[in-house]
Amino acid sequence: MPIPEDVTGEEIDKDVRQELQSLPKTLADDVAKNLVMVARLLDEDPEGAYGYSRVALRLASRVAAVREAAGFASYASQKYGEALAEFRAAKRMTGNIDLWPVMADCERGLGRPEKALDMAGAPEVHKLDKAGQVEMRLVAAGARRDMGQLDAAIVTLQSPELASNSVQPWTARLRYAYADALLAAGRESEAREWFAKAVEADRDGSTDASDRLAELDGVEFVDALAEDEGEGGEASAEEKD
Repeated sequence: MPIPEDVTGEEIDKDVRQELQSLPKTLADDVAKNLVMVARLLDEDPEGAYGYSRVALRLASRVAAVREAAGFASYASQKYGEALAEFRAAKRMTGNIDLWPVMADCERGLGRPEKALDMAGAPEVHKLDKAGQVEMRLVAAGARRDMGQLDAAIVTLQSPELASNSVQPWTARLRYAYADALLAAGRESEAREWFAKAVEADRDGSTDASDRLAELDGVEFVDALAEDEGEGGEASAEEKD
């Protein structure tokens, strides 16, 4: 797959660059460039990212960072079986449990919410940092919803992190998930309150909480151009009379 001229491979994280030092330099540079493309395309073009990840995988499948990148590209492309296999390989190579929540979410994607819940109760969760534990809570709540257990999903999300007034990187998503679960359970006024709290915390627009809040408040976004055309049409009809 073609690599744009502005991509040098130097853009990658220094820890990944260090991992690639086990490879011959030319090969390491090629792998690095493909990993840069994976990161660049992951959100906007998951299938494109997946393509570059397969190239990197073909070149250096024994490098944990490559397996992890391939896992995230597969996950973003909803190829959950492949993603889980790559995450397991990366975990085996490094012994790192940071990928545990996303592995559990892959189980959800494969239609196995019970397995995701088993993982949420595993000893590995206690080794996760705070962000990882919040992520695991989000996955567990999602698994409860997959199983039709709305009340249990709501209880799962109730935590010190949810109650805290301080805004952390996970705060907006946690509040949003809680609001969404409340709304699904028919608790509309509480849902509105928590969507509003999610908006307050969502400084980079990572959720559509503001749209959901407007929807609950009955705000409709009208296309002004279409409205003008409609009025013009009515005037024409009146002229015919």
